[in-house]
Amino acid sequence: MTESLVELLRHYGMYAALVSIGLNVLATISGVFPTFFITAANIALFGFWTGAFISFLGESLGAVTAFLLYRAGFRSSAQSALNRYPRAKALINAQGREAFQLIFLLRLLPFAPAFVSTLGAAVGKASLPLFTTASTLGKIPALLMEAYVVLEVTRFQVTGKIILVVLALWLAYDVAKRLRNRPQL
Repeated sequence: MTESLVELLRHYGMYAALVSIGLNVLATISGVFPTFFITAANIALFGFWTGAFISFLGESLGAVTAFLLYRAGFRSSAQSALNRYPRAKALINAQGREAFQLIFLLRLLPFAPAFVSTLGAAVGKASLPLFTTASTLGKIPALLMEAYVVLEVTRFQVTGKIILVVLALWLAYDVAKRLRNRPQL
């Protein structure tokens, strides 16, 4: 997948960064496509720091755009979607400093579904400036961690292999936990 994205971005030449930012915005809005593939392509094409910065811009702009779209058109349907995430309900009722802290902390988790915090904030009482600030500040360390993981995994040296083993163990644990907690028919 990463190679395909790199080739796509190379095709756009000097506009590759803008296309990447646009892809990140679309991925962030949809909440379906994981953005770490775009981050991997950006790092492969632009280098670590520039690639991470381009991904950061795309994800930050995507979060703000998603917030505005969710707030404008999806408020009622969003309530039902958030019922699957009980922890997001705290964000819906949060205001001020509490909302800032929740959004910031949710953004710190690099592989957490960002749409949950965006949707929760959009449906809730958080203002656009508060959301933008908390989301952007929380995204900085999260994206740097994500970029480092992507870099190490693509290098596939000792650190990358350790990361893959830890991720595989975490995934196996998560799947086993979900299977145990699944209601019996």
